[in-house]
Amino acid sequence: MSHLSGIRQAQKQKTRQALLDAALGLLEEQSLSSLGLREVTRAAGVAPAAFYRHFRDTADLGVVLVDEALDSLHGMIRTTLATTGDSDERIAATVELIAGLVRGYPAHVRFIARERHGGVATVREAIARQLGLFVREVADELARHPESEGWDQDDLLMLAGLYVDHMVMTASEFLVTPETDRDRVARTARRRLRLVGLGRRHWLD
Repeated sequence: MSHLSGIRQAQKQKTRQALLDAALGLLEEQSLSSLGLREVTRAAGVAPAAFYRHFRDTADLGVVLVDEALDSLHGMIRTTLATTGDSDERIAATVELIAGLVRGYPAHVRFIARERHGGVATVREAIARQLGLFVREVADELARHPESEGWDQDDLLMLAGLYVDHMVMTASEFLVTPETDRDRVARTARRRLRLVGLGRRHWLD
């Protein structure tokens, strides 16, 4: 009996993932607010009724896509920010992390970039929650750096917000830039981070 239950659970998970993958593919060409349920189930190869066994509606599916796109990044970003070495090393590692995400997961990056200010409120809120969590995590890492001595929490959160906004902006720029011109985007991203770093060093002057 447990064997049959395991098979059913695996099939259920397979169908759920098929719906998520189909939606993500369709969202490369349109916004979530225009995405139809039947459109998703047709692309996933399942009956429309199967959709409701996994999601309440397309907005609910969108929230799951947000978590799928961003959940795994928390550890990666903490590791990058904790990299030992000088500021230039951290800057290079951060920009390479962003470039690698765009190369490896362009559909996820495009979805987040588009829906961050899109027409589905619950998805906007889910993205804002995730980015807010990134800001708090980045602030915690920044607080451990010697350069942050004397900074209060509000200023650390402000600086962390600048870094997170920069990461989202850079990812969006990588996404719309041809591969042959992405070195220019990377150079600009590194220069911007250096400028933020200069301001950081003199903030308490």
